Amino acid sequence: MSASDRDWDEGGPERLYVITGGRAESTEQADLDLVTLIVSREEPKAGIQPELAAILRVCRSPVSVAEISAHLTLPTSVISVLLADLLADGRVEARAPASSSRPDIALIEAVIDGLQNL
Repeated sequence: MSASDRDWDEGGPERLYVITGGRAESTEQADLDLVTLIVSREEPKAGIQPELAAILRVCRSPVSVAEISAHLTLPTSVISVLLADLLADGRVEARAPASSSRPDIALIEAVIDGLQNL
């Protein structure tokens, strides 16, 4: 391992700066939160940035932003910048997470009343 390789810290801020091109936010405002589901629309092409290719591979089936961050061991802020680029290019699709429907209050009250009458 050369001295220059030892100087490059895989988890260092310099690496994150390079990955995002120095951006802390995307120029496109994408409404992404940790539970937004991302799914690839295409396979990675030759010459694509390695982190973008990794996102496309991980998202072959819907995966949350938080899960992408965990899979790639990158901060969610970095993932959000990269995802905004992929969204702008139409390479991925963002989906709202499946909402859990709230129970019907009237039904719950009816069940409670029925149980109390037993």
